Amino acid sequence: MHFTYCPHCGSRLIRKEIGDEGLIPFCEGCNVPLWDMFTTSILAAVVNGQKEIALLRQNYVSSSGYVCVAGIMKMGESAEDTVIREVKEEIGLEVESVRYVRSYPYEKKEMLMLGYLATVRKTDFALSGEVDSAMWVKLDDAPALLRAGSIAWRLVKAVTEILPL
Repeated sequence: MHFTYCPHCGSRLIRKEIGDEGLIPFCEGCNVPLWDMFTTSILAAVVNGQKEIALLRQNYVSSSGYVCVAGIMKMGESAEDTVIREVKEEIGLEVESVRYVRSYPYEKKEMLMLGYLATVRKTDFALSGEVDSAMWVKLDDAPALLRAGSIAWRLVKAVTEILPL
């Protein structure tokens, strides 16, 4: 989110030099800088003991491509708790372990996505209303089903380095 007006008093912001941060939107009335904001979300490569990954189809994201489990962090929730909640909500599986992989800025959506490896026991999926279908895929076959260069594709590639096949 890029600020033009102060969310506290409604005044139009000026650009002010703030330390080594450069020109920052600044409210002269409230005497506060207002840095651009982004939403923090998680992206999880959900992998079972057979080195298969859960890939989802969500038509509101793409009618032809697959994605990984993803979701927005809620206030007061850790990133790891978000992974556990989103995996349970979207595909109905209990996460056994969570491992941070890396972060991915997603400027188009003004998001920071925190990438995780979530391990689960292989069971049937219980899909939420926002997931149209899900399937288990061998981890080494997954990149071919994801949009090349996408954040999900990059996360899966990183996970294959963590879990050599």
